[in-house]
Amino acid sequence: MRRLGQKLSNTLTVVTVLLALFYLLPNCLSNTSNSYQLLNHPDGSTYYKLNVTVPQSLYEYYQGKTHQLNSENDFAKFVTPYALKPIAGSLLEIYADNEDFANGALMIAHQMPYKVTAPSKYPVETIVDNEGDCDLFCYITASIMKANGLDVVLLYYELETHMNIGISLSHVPRDSRGEAFYVTNNNVKYYVAECTGGMAQGGWRVGECPEELANASAQVITLESCEQSAPGQVSAAYKALQPSTLILTSSTAYAIQGTTITLSGQLSPNLQDKNVTIYFKANNSPWMALDTVKTDSNGHFDYAWNINAGGICYLRASWSGDDDYALAESPIRTITSLSTFFILLLVITVILVFVGAFAYLISRQTQQGYVEPQAPEIPS
Repeated sequence: MRRLGQKLSNTLTVVTVLLALFYLLPNCLSNTSNSYQLLNHPDGSTYYKLNVTVPQSLYEYYQGKTHQLNSENDFAKFVTPYALKPIAGSLLEIYADNEDFANGALMIAHQMPYKVTAPSKYPVETIVDNEGDCDLFCYITASIMKANGLDVVLLYYELETHMNIGISLSHVPRDSRGEAFYVTNNNVKYYVAECTGGMAQGGWRVGECPEELANASAQVITLESCEQSAPGQVSAAYKALQPSTLILTSSTAYAIQGTTITLSGQLSPNLQDKNVTIYFKANNSPWMALDTVKTDSNGHFDYAWNINAGGICYLRASWSGDDDYALAESPIRTITSLSTFFILLLVITVILVFVGAFAYLISRQTQQGYVEPQAPEIPS
């Protein structure tokens, strides 16, 4: 008996540990940070170290988006200017000229290891993975340039199965080592920019074109249909940012589908008018952005959420940070939402149980009150 009890105790311990890991693991997921070296000029000697951090929630949001390509025009949907806008803002602190800015964006892509990747990925995913191929590097570079308002296009070489980008500049590239290559679309010159290969120093510059592509035919893909908004942004800074924390709570851990509960949060330090994104997923569905709220003067926010999904709902809040404070994400909250069908089924089940119990008691009473008639006595 003692051995049996010990085995049961060990089994319960293992189950408890596994359950704890199951519930705690999502909250242990960390944000991803990468550093990139930037030169003040392609031939310069002053280096800057740009630290880029991707919120885990934003990474999983893009993971859940469709990655399917139905035609070449779908390449544009992988360009995400808003999500990478803080990187563009950091580059503007160094580069005043749009050619220098474009070369700075190229330096970032050039520092990522090359690896053939399929299917296509969004820039946030590529930054986290820290590897990719020509199209993935083009999406990152085009996103940064477009976030700065540059007129940029994707150049797709179908026969060569390659992609680079084209940028419209205010002048002919001055730093191109040799002839400045360009393509023309709607009477606009787009100077070629190769996004693969090289490092911060010595990589391809705007106007330079690989020899095998110099006479190749490129399809120009404009970016009117690129992503116009995103639920969050990466963080980008040259200095170490002060830490911040974010907490998310709910008015209840259980609710009925269709009802409204209150989500509350606290950003520390107490920063006002900061955009906090609330992410949501139901059961095994992908993460999606529920809404964006602003903090009050105390760094607090409330959000009334109408639960339109049934099952296990997961919620978390994310703040992208600013020039002084690092981004922050809350631990994941779990809410059990009982669907109206489940409630109806539960009510019917309870009614049937009561009816069955009542019928059973009545039948028992009837049996107890019933007296079997006796046969008449026969006189002897």
